[in-house]
Amino acid sequence: MPQQIVIAEQLRIAAVLSDERVDELIVAQGRHQIGDVYLGTVENVLPGIDAAFVNIGESEKNGFIHITDLGPLRLRKGGAGITELLEPRQKVLVQVMKEPTGTKGPRLTGNLSLPGRFLVLQPHGQGVNVSRRIAAESERNRLRALAVLIKPPGTGLLVRTEADGVSEEQIIDDLESLLRQWEAIQQAAETAQPPVLLNRDEDFIHRVLRDLYSTDVLRVVVDSQDAVGRVNSFLGPDQGNLIVEHHEDASEILEHYKVNAAIRDALKPRVDLPSGGYVIIEPTEALTVVDVNSGSFTRSANARETVLWTNCEAATEIARQLKLRNIGGVVIIDFIDMESRRDQLMLLEHFTQAMRDDQARPQIAQITELGLVELTRKRQGQNIYELFGRACPSCGGLGHVVTLPGKDSLQPLASLPGLVRSVASARAEVVSPSGGESGGRRRRRGGRGGGGPDSADLGNADQDLPGSSQSQAMSAGSENRRQDPELVAVSMDPDQELVFGWLGLNPALLADPAPQDLDNVMVRVVRPGEDAEAVLEVARQEMAASGGRRRRRGGRGSGNSNVNGVSSAEGADGGSIPVEITPLEVTIEEAPALVELPPYPLQEAPAEPEPAPEPEPAAEPEAVATQEEPPRRRRRRSSAG
Repeated sequence: MPQQIVIAEQLRIAAVLSDERVDELIVAQGRHQIGDVYLGTVENVLPGIDAAFVNIGESEKNGFIHITDLGPLRLRKGGAGITELLEPRQKVLVQVMKEPTGTKGPRLTGNLSLPGRFLVLQPHGQGVNVSRRIAAESERNRLRALAVLIKPPGTGLLVRTEADGVSEEQIIDDLESLLRQWEAIQQAAETAQPPVLLNRDEDFIHRVLRDLYSTDVLRVVVDSQDAVGRVNSFLGPDQGNLIVEHHEDASEILEHYKVNAAIRDALKPRVDLPSGGYVIIEPTEALTVVDVNSGSFTRSANARETVLWTNCEAATEIARQLKLRNIGGVVIIDFIDMESRRDQLMLLEHFTQAMRDDQARPQIAQITELGLVELTRKRQGQNIYELFGRACPSCGGLGHVVTLPGKDSLQPLASLPGLVRSVASARAEVVSPSGGESGGRRRRRGGRGGGGPDSADLGNADQDLPGSSQSQAMSAGSENRRQDPELVAVSMDPDQELVFGWLGLNPALLADPAPQDLDNVMVRVVRPGEDAEAVLEVARQEMAASGGRRRRRGGRGSGNSNVNGVSSAEGADGGSIPVEITPLEVTIEEAPALVELPPYPLQEAPAEPEPAPEPEPAAEPEAVATQEEPPRRRRRRSSAG
């Protein structure tokens, strides 16, 4: 199929288009890219999993390397364990084989490979391998014989598909370039201080052409005139009918060729099919799930043809989406159920053909008993969600918000940690002592740990001593008192009140400016013709009156003062009535403070008054206390006379 390659070098993004549709993306972003060669240091060795973590710098996450990927170190010492091969602070030469994803750092390997245009040099490899895509047996034999002759001893060579039909001189030149690159890496590793980057393919255009260019490409579009010359230099004089074009507006090259539109569509879970069906693609941490639905497709004469047609059409689109979204790992596809075994085999054959050009080598495992198709695809860099997507700050990436019990408004999941903190602070307010007997009871019930509120209050017992200042007592009480609600006036007509009442919405949503905390707000509705300030003033008076009632009942407000053991309270006439209160004497012992409660005897009230018992020996109460209840007498059945 005729293709064209669009390269935005300034943005380091390239796209492969077929029939003006984006089929594949290459994005060179991030600190660690596949193919980077580092000189790192071993941070720690994990013998339990035969692996180690290597510090390669420029990242908060260390790289992970398994014992099977150690390469020359493992070959040198045979079947030794990981602790015999690696030790902390040891220098190692590694290459990035998988970019960091999520909470995982980059995956590293000691089996280095340097890709060229026609060959791949493996400095620690062995033998010669030829690409399977070269079908002609005579050409495979020619390339294999040439690689055996030019291969340096102690290395391995992989002949790429692009070498098909290429002259021997071009292949030898490519090998010499790779050998010079490997020699430069070795020299840098001897003098550099780890962790340090030793080699990276900085020329983005060369990387794109090396990985994506083939004889099917008829057009290459770049964003600078200098890039045109580098494309011609890389491809050489024998370019056939290839057209190399410079797009004038470099900033709009992705919009002009609809690359940005393809990225936006690829971030959506739903993909519509031309026949009316659709596909849902949902990535998860463990695997990617794909669901196929027929939708409105009813073109076929019977249900069997409809299902087969929709599944085959979906298989073609899924193969394209796997490449476009760069989905790797395990993929589970739920096609529409097909009872015919013949139809299932036809679908699998069609799906295999649709994925034959995928360089990630997807492999179909099987069809399960439930009709699910399992396949695996090699991970190659970050997928489109990691490159261009971010977790929603409101829902936390779940795609929905929460309505908590007893709440009128929708609660974003991002605010739930704040709600949890408010509940925890409220619990701390309940269990913290506030003086008096009730405070002591709360302290005994709530204190569950040595570092809880009890231990803190024992250390600050001087705050409750007589003679403490009034400001200290008031500040201690105000810290535990809940903040007064925010008073808000909202203008609403009767229809709006009715709608908000039906939907159970909070009128504070209409407030301008919006309140800081919807959970701690008092709303007063201002109807047409009413003054907002007057409504708020009435509400303030109601709040003040309710606060005064709370002070008279519980004495928690700031209206009462206690100075030198004398408390003054408001009377009916507004004057202050002095009330004498006996000062509380508190003695603090040097030993740990322990609350010792005397045993409280439980007494049962007698049903009727009884005479006072006569004096008994001292041992008698123990006998009475340990005496068991006499067994019940067994009733005899009387025989009929």
